[in-house]
Amino acid sequence: MTKKEKRRNRINPYLQAMPVFLRYQAASKIVLAVLLSLLRQTALRVLHSAGRPAVSSGDLRFIFTSWQGIVLLLLGALALLLYTGLDLNIKILLSGKMLRGEKEALIASIRECLVSLKKFLSPVGLLIILYTALLAPTIGFGLSISLTEDLYIPRFITSVIRTTPLYYAAYITAEILFVALGFFGFFSLYGIILDNIPASAAVRQSFRLVRKNRRDYLKQNLQYLFTVILFFIIIVLTAVPAPLIIAYSFDLPHEVQRLVLIIVCMSLVFLLGLGGLMLTPLYIMKMTRVYVSYTEEKEVNYPLNRRRENLLLFLRSAFFAMMVFGLSWIMNSHFDEIFPASAGVPVIAHRASGNEGTENTVSGIDTVYQLGAFGSEIDIQRTKDGAYVLNHDNTFERVAGDSRRPSEMTMEEIRKLSVRGEPVSTLEEMLEACRGKVTLFIELKGDTADRQMADDTVRIVREAGMQDQCVLISLKYDLINYIETTYPEMETAYLTFVSFGNIASLNCDSIGLEEECATYDLIEAIHEQNKKVLVWTVNEESDQKNFMLMNIDGMITDNVRQAMEVKSRLENRTDLERIVDTLFMNE
Repeated sequence: MTKKEKRRNRINPYLQAMPVFLRYQAASKIVLAVLLSLLRQTALRVLHSAGRPAVSSGDLRFIFTSWQGIVLLLLGALALLLYTGLDLNIKILLSGKMLRGEKEALIASIRECLVSLKKFLSPVGLLIILYTALLAPTIGFGLSISLTEDLYIPRFITSVIRTTPLYYAAYITAEILFVALGFFGFFSLYGIILDNIPASAAVRQSFRLVRKNRRDYLKQNLQYLFTVILFFIIIVLTAVPAPLIIAYSFDLPHEVQRLVLIIVCMSLVFLLGLGGLMLTPLYIMKMTRVYVSYTEEKEVNYPLNRRRENLLLFLRSAFFAMMVFGLSWIMNSHFDEIFPASAGVPVIAHRASGNEGTENTVSGIDTVYQLGAFGSEIDIQRTKDGAYVLNHDNTFERVAGDSRRPSEMTMEEIRKLSVRGEPVSTLEEMLEACRGKVTLFIELKGDTADRQMADDTVRIVREAGMQDQCVLISLKYDLINYIETTYPEMETAYLTFVSFGNIASLNCDSIGLEEECATYDLIEAIHEQNKKVLVWTVNEESDQKNFMLMNIDGMITDNVRQAMEVKSRLENRTDLERIVDTLFMNE
């Protein structure tokens, strides 16, 4: 057998497995959808019993101190267990069956995978589930489940970690530790699922296998990474150039040219989407072969199915082509609706002026106003003698070199501080600076953010006659609920970075979503209940562009100048740029 034939016999089983994996993924997702729907309805009933439509990042006390919160945590843990079994473990089980040449029985495999979940009901097994579901996606290393694959540490937290040396050192140390655990413990799931080994023994075996075969283990992973990169490069190079040359080189009618562009982009979306869908299953399939070769200490390969499936491949390709053409035709017929030309999202400066001036001071207001910002967000805290000053952190250490909290200082003492050569601003001064220029988003911040602060802030805003130019915001829902109930004429916004339930029904005028949890579906759900959506804090240019193209009502950013430049460029895009931006903005 030639090298070429050997290589083909190593690759073809993976190609033949793709339809099998797609069929299994579809079936397991249906089962998961049913089970998770039941869990969701149960969780919503528990919330209803507590008189709450939703629970979010501002409800930590409720989650950890009430029986309803504890039940919600248990239901969440059960959801992670089910997802691990039917989203990840089933791929390992299926890979093992294919490697052994066993017939794939869909229902039997799903049942077997559900039964296998009892193997994880031990301290070590539960830790494996938590690592897979929570830590692996967070650190970006190791196998994870699709339910939590986008899990992240919010950027407003990581920004604090990176600017505090002690926190940053602890963060890096923890990340290195967790990556090492994922590296050496990678085969733990394989031992549990394929060889029925207890969880603790599977972990020990995995560490032993990786240490013994570390060079080959690294080589296998690097080979897969190189293959994936090459695959996506080939797709782009083969699918894009020829149609674009046709579109731009010939004197085609504008409608036809635009249709060609849409077809090219839609084909890429489907091909890249299919490739992305198969990345994890094919990787698991490869590593199953590696695991078995390590445990049996001999080379093993998947049996090759010699049946010709050319007709089936042709029919699938024809269906794919017709679907792409049909969708592209519809999109071309409604071009301006699907690929909007304008981006009318209001830009709001974070901490008064973002990076355009000194944070939380009067001086930056005129700067962001001249740049075209719609609003300015500030953070207020109460002093020892009842005044309200601007400061983001718990203390003045970072901005003014004083380790005391605002609540520990009088206004006279605070007046002596300097923030990059400027005095600490008061709420009254900020209101005057914003008058007739920008909308002021006032965040009630810190340990003094209570009902007294709410009452005082409303009074100060009223005295300035600026009720229509201010929005009161907070991470504390109870406080926002109090303001909305007591002062319904005031505009309010509740800030959150994680939620469950009908968050749109919370008692406020706007929901402020942390940028990485601001999904299209959540934004639409909030709008359906006639509430506005703010997104914070969007600093990367690509992210600003994405949110500019979404139907949100305000974007908080440190980089106002950059955001306004992005907004301007979006107003002058070509048809191709509009198509690419819309189809690929969430990729």
